[in-house]
Amino acid sequence: MTTTNEDKLRDYLKRTAATLQSTRERLLEVEESAVEPIAVVGLGCRFPGNVVDGASLWDLVSAGECVVGDFPSDRGWEVSGLFDPVPGVPGKSYVREGAFIQDMAGFDAAFFGISPREAASMDPQQRLLLEVAWEALEDSGIDPYSLRGSMTGVFAGVIDQNYGAWSAAASAAAAGYLLTGNLPSVASGRIAYVLGLEGPAVSMDTACSSSLVSVHLAAQALRQGECDLALAGGACVMVTPQPFVDFSHQQGIAADGRCKPFAQAADGTGWSEGAGLIVLERLSDARRNGRRILGVVRGSAVNQDGASNGMAAPNGPSQQRVIRRALANARLSPSEVDVVEAHGTGTTLGDPIEAQALLAAYGQDREVPLLLGSVKSNFGHTQAAAGIAGLIKMVLAMRHGVVPKTLHVDEPSRHVDWSAGAVRLAVEAVEWPRSGRPRRAGVSAFGISGTNCHVIVEEAPPSESLPESVSIPEVLPWVVSGRSERALRAQAGRLADFVERVEPDPVGVAASLVRGRALLEDRAVVFGPGLLDGLRSLARGVPAPGVVTGRVVGGKTVFVFPGQGSQWLGMGRELLSSSPVFASVVDEVDLVLAPLVDWSVREACCRARVSSGLMLFSRCCLR
Repeated sequence: MTTTNEDKLRDYLKRTAATLQSTRERLLEVEESAVEPIAVVGLGCRFPGNVVDGASLWDLVSAGECVVGDFPSDRGWEVSGLFDPVPGVPGKSYVREGAFIQDMAGFDAAFFGISPREAASMDPQQRLLLEVAWEALEDSGIDPYSLRGSMTGVFAGVIDQNYGAWSAAASAAAAGYLLTGNLPSVASGRIAYVLGLEGPAVSMDTACSSSLVSVHLAAQALRQGECDLALAGGACVMVTPQPFVDFSHQQGIAADGRCKPFAQAADGTGWSEGAGLIVLERLSDARRNGRRILGVVRGSAVNQDGASNGMAAPNGPSQQRVIRRALANARLSPSEVDVVEAHGTGTTLGDPIEAQALLAAYGQDREVPLLLGSVKSNFGHTQAAAGIAGLIKMVLAMRHGVVPKTLHVDEPSRHVDWSAGAVRLAVEAVEWPRSGRPRRAGVSAFGISGTNCHVIVEEAPPSESLPESVSIPEVLPWVVSGRSERALRAQAGRLADFVERVEPDPVGVAASLVRGRALLEDRAVVFGPGLLDGLRSLARGVPAPGVVTGRVVGGKTVFVFPGQGSQWLGMGRELLSSSPVFASVVDEVDLVLAPLVDWSVREACCRARVSSGLMLFSRCCLR
């Protein structure tokens, strides 16, 4: 009896130990998933200065260009009566320059299945987010239509620009669409609706930190399994000059419309607009899915100023706390971050507070000084898109190994004690050196509402080694498509410009065009030795050798195996028995078609006695 009890006890202890080990492993998995890095696998953006993608954004910031200019002439603004050099005059602006996206009326409503009347009622921020979402997904190598029904989330930062009141006054015909056209919640919901996405769709307004808070929430949702893929970012389009009027009244805007981050010459912010979205995926999933990884979100944090020295005034201790929480979330020390893309609006109140917080949080106990800059010096403060603009800039900078210079800095602000820590302004472009660890950057965004966000991004991990060279097939097709003949030609022109600028791998281009883009109704295939010449001819609408165009039409599919003359009678059956090569190809075709049709090419060929190959296979496919 004693032996039996000992055996039972031993078995019980073994089971308990096994259960504890399993529980421990599961807890470790949960802990690791809670801090798993999030991969940036694609991006799309629109900013002033003809920035339409990541490549053109990098061209702008790496060249040190400032694109602040005149007010737009295509928005119905009464510019002539708007200016008054005296600050505080009601209804007037002492500034007459800013940075604006061109051709805001150029939205292709038909592409997204939206009527012209509904498009006119839509907040331009909704239109812009739709376009950028599509481009970001294609940049990820993902056909947007392939995500229908998937657990893909949308997190969009937007600030209500009162477009509804303006459009209601401008067009009574748009009245039926004004509700959905102007609700901020629909900014994310419309993307989910158009693409059929079934993950969380969240719009948020935390003012100037909106887009970076979107990235924070998207990363959390991915780690918690609420979605498998996420679009995150924000947009801002100024439909009236009211932001200039309001800040002129408060004397918070720079007289020349230019942000001068952390400079002694700083005299206020400069208004701008833009849109940016990044595509996020858990790093483990991105690797498993074979994605191109542009960068990694290592950690992030959000907090509030609380009761500071004014409703709209920043709070230095709160900024320090949000930075330290983001570092803790990323499991990093301050010295492991090389650069901070600051909020850096160029105001005499906000910049010194931010600089002192950075000196305290990042500037201590480090051998190499932290570099500090702000993309607002290039095109101003993009408001709800400000954080995502800085994040995309940092992802591109890490990939290129260069920290771009910050413009309009005559000298570091004397309102900041720069000796309090190892932080210096990136007033010149500098190489981002290798240090035996991944390059890393912090990105800050602070809302006028008091909501602060800090995100830490890291360069992409090394990709798996690829063959040094890939043989190019004799016939290499490049497939281009659009939703109209005009769109098809425009796409061909954009691809030709890209090929001339980058000189990419032809095989990689061919694969990306087929696997990572939606195949729309109007299509063309460019092949042969003169691929670039073929694209240019297609863009001009001129027929050329090696260019085939067509349009998808509805109806049944017919497989045609053509032949001609009496010599073809029964030849397919005879070839099957006499030619192993022919028989092998037929069997391969059978294997490919098996999941799609309920008939066999070989069996149909063997049953035919007098029919030609053309009629045989046409009849078989139609039945």
